[in-house]
Amino acid sequence: IPKLAASFKARYPAVSFEIRIGDSAEIVESVTENDLLIGIVGARIPSRKISYQPFIEDELILIAAEGADVPETIDAAELANLPFLMREAGSGTRRNIETFLAKKDLDIDHLKVCATLGSSTAIKESVKTGLGVSIISRFAVMEELQNGLVKEIKIKGMTMKRSFFIISAPKRSLPNHYRL
Repeated sequence: IPKLAASFKARYPAVSFEIRIGDSAEIVESVTENDLLIGIVGARIPSRKISYQPFIEDELILIAAEGADVPETIDAAELANLPFLMREAGSGTRRNIETFLAKKDLDIDHLKVCATLGSSTAIKESVKTGLGVSIISRFAVMEELQNGLVKEIKIKGMTMKRSFFIISAPKRSLPNHYRL
């Protein structure tokens, strides 16, 4: 988001905006309660008061600290043997992980969750210290992957693509510069 925000600001210098970080459920609630005009979320949360427009595609990947003793490729069932860092309930990333694991007949209850953390930044910083492995947005760890601070672990037969959505309240009129 920060790179997109910088690009947006360069294109529309007169538009002021605020970036709030929260899980998908919090952002949907803020838009529903008219606290935010629009939001970007990583999961569709059923609500008649919210409209969703596809925004950008992403991929969730499994990462470990660069020096971690984890093979480059694992079977999905092997996830249960690794110390796992998980996002909090309500997170779009967590909902996506639950959906992808269910397709492999796995449940998050089968994972050895050693910590539940409230942001992607907390996840990647904890992975870098060797606390555990996690599934996270490729966008969120691009720099760490390029700099060799974390490594991607492939999961055989599993690709985790997802969409981000721009959300708004369909019954609310947005100012001209917010219209999609």
